[in-house]
Amino acid sequence: MSRLVNEAKSAKQFLMINGEKVEATNYASLYSPYSGEEIAQIAMADKKLTVQAIDAAYNARGVMAKMPAYHRADILEKVAALLKEKAIEAAEIITRESAKPIMFAKAEVARTIETYKFSAEEAKRIHGETIPFDAAVGGVGRMGYTLREPIGVIGAITPFNFPMNLVAHKVAPAIAAGNTIVLKPASQTPLSALFIAEIFEEAGLPAGVLNVITGPGSTVGEAIVEDDRVNMVTFTGSPNVGIGIRNKAGLKKTTLELGSNSALIIDKDIDIDQIIDRCIMGAFSNQGQVCISLQRVYAHEKVYEEFVAKFTEAAKKLKIGDPLESDTYISALISKGEVERVLGLIEETKSGHATIAAGGKLQDGILEPTIITDADHTLNISCQEAFAPVVVVNKVGSVEEAIEQVNDSRFGLQAGIYTNNVRNALYASQELHVGGVMINDVPTYRVDQMPYGGVKESGTGREGIKYAVEEMTELKLVVWNQS
Repeated sequence: MSRLVNEAKSAKQFLMINGEKVEATNYASLYSPYSGEEIAQIAMADKKLTVQAIDAAYNARGVMAKMPAYHRADILEKVAALLKEKAIEAAEIITRESAKPIMFAKAEVARTIETYKFSAEEAKRIHGETIPFDAAVGGVGRMGYTLREPIGVIGAITPFNFPMNLVAHKVAPAIAAGNTIVLKPASQTPLSALFIAEIFEEAGLPAGVLNVITGPGSTVGEAIVEDDRVNMVTFTGSPNVGIGIRNKAGLKKTTLELGSNSALIIDKDIDIDQIIDRCIMGAFSNQGQVCISLQRVYAHEKVYEEFVAKFTEAAKKLKIGDPLESDTYISALISKGEVERVLGLIEETKSGHATIAAGGKLQDGILEPTIITDADHTLNISCQEAFAPVVVVNKVGSVEEAIEQVNDSRFGLQAGIYTNNVRNALYASQELHVGGVMINDVPTYRVDQMPYGGVKESGTGREGIKYAVEEMTELKLVVWNQS
């Protein structure tokens, strides 16, 4: 483990406001979800300190709006380079504060570096278009074009499950577009955000552009959402909180990445051996604490028994334990409260005809990878977001039946289908009511430049750098009268 990570243990972590570390009146202990040891003392901002951070972002917005594109790109490139140099340290921070197994933490850091690189490139590609005014009788003698201008101050509220890359998905396009940011990271994973803020400072980001405010959502989040100087709120988290933000945001633009119970359809013509490893990754990486984690599988009756047997066998081989060990695949959920919630969902299935084919219990405080079969789709384990290493596998007679089951959900983030039948693939791409359809892959697939977002209670707006930049800019029309 790196010297810096060890030195941070139990140390006070301050707020980052206007390029300076700022003390708070109160601090809260941050504990490892795996070991229970105290990691750090985290500053708890009050409303006054949050407003101070918004002041800093508001006052810096002119500097960022006038900063040339090449300069914004250069800062983001430097962040990517610095993070690459500190990749091991960054991964260890993620693992310590979230219990994400180190193999997945390293992958997250690699993706985060890519996200900053994509953003540096996108900073140079922000442009409008010319409008053919003479296409209208009243437009003869006029020419016009559009510009994309930064929206101003962006309030970003991020979750615990990807504490570095989901921060990047909000901070990086905001800077690429010339905005300033007030960032509230998840209470359990503030260290990753503070670490990135220091890297931005080292990369030459002007003071006040990125402000990191730790503390309770009821205080910090509310102040960000309610302040009229914040022009946009971008949030990733639970549907209940997201809907509350939308209701309070007024005319502010909002991008909301909310929950899901992502599903996979397996057609009758699939070689099951070829898809097991992907299904294991989709269901159990990061303990299933992924918005697009594979939670529901609808397997055709001709391959159902084979899939359940091989999927179960593979799940039972996954190593459970210390997240800092290189071969650990499953470690602790983010909190004991989450463990109790998920155990309650599993217990509910026992009242019906469902079968627990694997897992369903704790091993040294860690929830085993759990596979449940024959669960009624009205059970909470199926229709709610589990956000845990739990998968429900059910039998269907056709792709049409499977699609009907997938769509019978209040969520619609991503879905996948494995099939060798082109007609079924096209039908699924048209009929699945989700934000993204993965053909011959699990719904957990994501690369950082693609448009990412959902329908229904899975949210509004899209992330993915180009698409986030569009959300984070305003379109201005300029018309010249040449007569």
